[in-house]
Amino acid sequence: MAEGNIINVSEASFETEVLKSTTPVVVDFWAEWCGPCKMLMPVLNELSTEYAGKVKIAKVNVDQNGMLAGQYGIHGIPALIFFKGGQPVGQVVGVRSKKDLKAQFDQLAA
Repeated sequence: MAEGNIINVSEASFETEVLKSTTPVVVDFWAEWCGPCKMLMPVLNELSTEYAGKVKIAKVNVDQNGMLAGQYGIHGIPALIFFKGGQPVGQVVGVRSKKDLKAQFDQLAA
């Protein structure tokens, strides 16, 4: 379900793509059956283009990567966790407007 500049991440690639990334990363925890996750996708696609090179967006399918979801305490989706320097620095759960997310992306990219 990843498009544009968005990458799919699994338990196997999470450390390399997220924790060791020199670029800040927004990780979208989602599932195929999740309606709100599908509503958020176009916003993330737009942001992935606008923040290309400044913020990386990664998607984690919670059905296929349950250990990661558990490790980060994901109980509701969509859930976005913001990583900088390999550490979680923020989190939002549920659908947010592009304006709200842009503010958080700006803060992350600073």
